[in-house]
Amino acid sequence: MPERMRKRMVDKEMINGENGKMLRNDPYEIRLMQNLYDAAVKQLSLKFEILNNEFKVLYARNPIHHIEGRVKAIESMVAKLRKKGLPPTIEAARESINDIAGVRVVCSYIDDVYRVAEMVERQTDIEIIKRQDYIRTPNYNGYRSLHLDIRMPVYLSDRTEHVTAEIQIRTIAMDFWASLEHDIRYKVDKTKLPEGINEEMLECSGKIAEIDRKMQDMYRRIKAAEKNTASPALSELKKQDRE
Repeated sequence: MPERMRKRMVDKEMINGENGKMLRNDPYEIRLMQNLYDAAVKQLSLKFEILNNEFKVLYARNPIHHIEGRVKAIESMVAKLRKKGLPPTIEAARESINDIAGVRVVCSYIDDVYRVAEMVERQTDIEIIKRQDYIRTPNYNGYRSLHLDIRMPVYLSDRTEHVTAEIQIRTIAMDFWASLEHDIRYKVDKTKLPEGINEEMLECSGKIAEIDRKMQDMYRRIKAAEKNTASPALSELKKQDRE
């Protein structure tokens, strides 16, 4: 079957299926929307790669371990709109859902999370709509991450459009817990979860957070020791390299 025909069949099935019905929108309009938000994800990902590389040049290390991006699935958008009591249309989705485009930035240490957030906040083409710090104030279930809802320009062939996106910034340890928690809590029938699982997940979150803090503390001590033992000649050489 030709790729174009297969794509149209997939789009039609995705849009008109019971779990993903976008009313009053045709497949072409939905593809345009998906392309727009996919472009936003790519622009954000590239921005973080550039910032990470610059940090490496300036400070001889990368604060970002890896970057992930996704565009929310049609059925997820429809479910969110229904939950809000809104019509399942492209217009309603763009106006009321901030995380159609999502980028996750995974950092090595807690300090890096806030450094990266500061970099984002200094970008003149990004407007911060909302900031939620689940690291200093964890969610009820133990979830930890820093969320930034933003508005950004997307540069297309004949115009510039502004869209919203969500940036999640967290450590490797936080990402480890969140990934497994998602598998346990959302990919398994909640009615089949054994008693006490929620409490154990919360307990694990606390233990992982403690390890995160210890790793951060060890890194700070190592860097302080390196700074104290560096010879004046080596310090001068590093200064000259930066200049």
